[in-house]
Amino acid sequence: MHMPKSKDFEMRLQRTEQQLALFQKISRFMVREMSLTEVLQGIVSLVVEFSQCDSCLVYLLEGQELVLCASNTPHPSTIGKVRMRRDEGLTGWVARERRLLAISREAFKDPRFKTFGELPEDTYEAFLSAPVIARNRVVGVINVQHRLPHQHTGSEMEVLTTVGEQVGCVLVLAAMPPASLAAANHVELVLSSGPVSMKQ
Repeated sequence: MHMPKSKDFEMRLQRTEQQLALFQKISRFMVREMSLTEVLQGIVSLVVEFSQCDSCLVYLLEGQELVLCASNTPHPSTIGKVRMRRDEGLTGWVARERRLLAISREAFKDPRFKTFGELPEDTYEAFLSAPVIARNRVVGVINVQHRLPHQHTGSEMEVLTTVGEQVGCVLVLAAMPPASLAAANHVELVLSSGPVSMKQ
């Protein structure tokens, strides 16, 4: 049975409004004076609320290792302790390939999957992952997982890709000392960056 067009349109509009609200809330985290830990935890909570997932994890690169830095189910013993090399696991693949990865069922059977043992996510079915991009470089990975099989929509994939880019911006801002921001001549920075090229 087909859904009436008006109902389908209403649902799509509602989802678009939810996406906009998510991006606005993340944007507000970026301009507040909060610790990086608080910002990442806040973003993770927003993603969980939006995607109705069971797990959201943020890994950041330290040298050649991906380190778990934020989780919606914080296990104090795992934050900062769970690590994997860039050549390990689905998360490592996303960091290396700089590509989104979506698996709707039995993610743990994928030959690239790495089991940790101490994480409940080891047995979750669905896996969606996007690189965290800062200044055009991969600096981490954000993962969304569902316990049960879940068919990811194009909208969900696009949202996680954008959130990965927003997290990258947060990291760039966090690395900038407040004094340099206060002393920066933004007009000079813009004008010295060269003329705008208008592509036809």
